Amino acid sequence: MPANTAGWINVEPPLRRRARTIVRSLARRLLDARDAQELSLLKEHFFKKADASGRDAQALRVSLAILFDLSLQGWKLEVTRSGVRGKPPDPDDKSPEGEKRRLRNSHLHERDNQLRQRSTREFVRKMERKHQGPQGWASIFSVMRDGRELTEKLLEAATIPQGPAQIAYLKTCINPYLQIVKSDAHCPLTGLRLADIWRYFRHTWTTPYNSTPGRKIWILVRDAAAENHPVIGIAAISSAVVQLSARDAWIGWRSEEFLKQLRQEPHAKWGRWLRKSLSLLINGIYKKDFLADSILTSAELRFPNEETIANLLRESTRARNRHQKYPKREEHKGRGRVSHFIWRKQARLDLFRAKRAHSLAGLLDARMKLRDAGFRTGHRAELQGALESTQGRRAIEIVLKHVKASHIGIDMLDITVCGAVAPYNSILGGKLVSLLLTSPEIVKEYANKYANTPSIIASSMAGRPVRRFPRLVFLGTTGMYKVNPSQYNRLRIEAADVGGKKGKWIRFERLGESEGFGSYHLSQETGQEIEAFLAQSHPGTRVNSIFGEGVNPKLRKLREGVDLLGLDSNVLLNHRSSRVVYGIPIASNFRDVLLGLAETPRYILPQARPREITRQIGDFWMRRWMSRRILNQDVLTAVSAHSLSYPICHGARVVLPTIPQESQPPAIDQDDTTLQSVDIRLPLPAPKVITVTHSAQC
Repeated sequence: MPANTAGWINVEPPLRRRARTIVRSLARRLLDARDAQELSLLKEHFFKKADASGRDAQALRVSLAILFDLSLQGWKLEVTRSGVRGKPPDPDDKSPEGEKRRLRNSHLHERDNQLRQRSTREFVRKMERKHQGPQGWASIFSVMRDGRELTEKLLEAATIPQGPAQIAYLKTCINPYLQIVKSDAHCPLTGLRLADIWRYFRHTWTTPYNSTPGRKIWILVRDAAAENHPVIGIAAISSAVVQLSARDAWIGWRSEEFLKQLRQEPHAKWGRWLRKSLSLLINGIYKKDFLADSILTSAELRFPNEETIANLLRESTRARNRHQKYPKREEHKGRGRVSHFIWRKQARLDLFRAKRAHSLAGLLDARMKLRDAGFRTGHRAELQGALESTQGRRAIEIVLKHVKASHIGIDMLDITVCGAVAPYNSILGGKLVSLLLTSPEIVKEYANKYANTPSIIASSMAGRPVRRFPRLVFLGTTGMYKVNPSQYNRLRIEAADVGGKKGKWIRFERLGESEGFGSYHLSQETGQEIEAFLAQSHPGTRVNSIFGEGVNPKLRKLREGVDLLGLDSNVLLNHRSSRVVYGIPIASNFRDVLLGLAETPRYILPQARPREITRQIGDFWMRRWMSRRILNQDVLTAVSAHSLSYPICHGARVVLPTIPQESQPPAIDQDDTTLQSVDIRLPLPAPKVITVTHSAQC
């Protein structure tokens, strides 16, 4: 449904008359709803109406759920004679902080819904209860730093002139180190599971906590300078987003930029790269069943023709249709690590038979197009000839797409969680956590964790275990908001400052902005309603949440459900909240590695002594940011606000939203920088004794 000139779009699906009446009634009631409790009662009331509506019940539930989500995201709703229409909120470009506040409130709705779940509340309370640890009674509060104790030390440091003496003293105040979270590992000081510590602090973030498929590493940044080594911050690096236009253009993965580079520099190395890459990609696909079923011949692998391509595409369609009707989820779970038999069995499953046929069709099509363009040996003249041909350029684009796919899941990761917890967030601990993710410790941990792990997709496509040695050369991330986040903005470190070569830099490069499509503005409950709707509407579904079906199954399910409902997914899934995209090269030849031109990374930071480099990164952070930050009275006021004395009033504590028959003593939210409950006067330079007055109950 196209938007009209005023920006209004249709949000009423084509349902029967009774269902349309319910949708319009809800839209009118949403205009008057004032708080979360009223919205919750309204939702329950209208869902009961939907359940009694007959055959349109599930479609109506989806429609109602979408209206609730849009209302919570600030959409304007209007009921006209032709139906219900909505208008998304306009980004407040004139007030970046106002726009940031609006988006933050939008995220908090879903975060608080998660915190209202019984299992989440039980987890939080379990972590806050004391238990007998290795060194006595402990709880999650044992790994939080008392702000008043930290402030006393920082005040002493502020009296020391800036220089080596001050840095030496600051290292007795804060001594950061990295701790990798293993699923079965416990904190030796408190006995708490490291994964539970990480998850608890993750619940204080603005966005809800969700597990992600693919490769991932969770990281705690701890402080060895205080009892129980309190948590400075948390981070996670995970498999990279497959499509991100600004990043892909900067790396050289987007076809326009890549072809332009080849035209400017048609060197023989690119001809060799094209020929070698195409051969490796074709050889990496299991083909015995296709040969046995006479879908293609050995001769056609070397000299494909149009009929070869058509046969493979038809087989891909047949296999995908079978997979959608009979996904065989249990068989996709039994993947072996060593056995060729297991991976051959996996390759023959309909999902991967479809993927193999489709990929092989594309690669053989590229081979045919290159041959027709005169490209055979890879010489410079042949490459130039291919670039002058439309078919040749299309073939190069196909090879580039597959090369990107083979490297994006192995040699780069995305920073998906990164930040400091109170009271360290007030002294720019987020910058420390960000810089530490470029430490050789992270590169080493990633290599150790996944060096012997077969790539699931590549192994399922090859019918044998495929182990690609992980060479982490690039990190990507996005800020949560369109405005430049201070945590990443202009963040850089010269290698010489941490034991490397002069003139080499680790930089958080601003690459552009994302396009504003996604699913954060539609709740998890709406996703469940859409999944039920799809299950009722189709004998099979294109999205079964099986690893290998495609990227972002949540978004694909939402798109499929919204389209099936009769609404425009291109409009409803455009949340219009673009984010700043950052790239962080950690090897100087990262582009060559990611394009398959180089095997060995040239790392910017020395890799020989990982922990020593981590320590030096911490020292650099102290010199560059912390030593200046402690001269600011307002900063020390904010640090002192976080108290572990009863009643606990600490910004690193998870604040559970109240629900009927339950209450919890309020605590300061990690992201709340106003700290209105505390009034502190700290002269600088200051004596060790400070006065803290709490004007609100915690």
